[in-house]
Amino acid sequence: MPAHAHARTPLPLTVEAVLDALRRVDDPEVGVNIVDLGLVYAVEAAAGAVRVDMTMTTAACPMAGLPVDDAADAIAAIADAGTAIDVTLVWEPAWTPDRMTSRAKELLGWTR
Repeated sequence: MPAHAHARTPLPLTVEAVLDALRRVDDPEVGVNIVDLGLVYAVEAAAGAVRVDMTMTTAACPMAGLPVDDAADAIAAIADAGTAIDVTLVWEPAWTPDRMTSRAKELLGWTR
């Protein structure tokens, strides 16, 4: 090992970094990112582990697995190797449009 190479201790991801990564994941039916849509209910980030609770706009969504997998992939892209990533699909509380950011409402034409 070269003298300048050091084993580094993995730094914990921040909640903000995880949310930034999740903003790159679009809901496949709506075309707006899952954070602005209000689909991300909880994020916990610590050394070696990230946990996310998210939902879909409806329990009848036929593509529910896709955003969950995409969310895990987005987190993995910014996490250190070996980070435990747990993205869980939850249905309580039920999603409502009130959870959307003003940006999402604007993108969907819901503002005047």
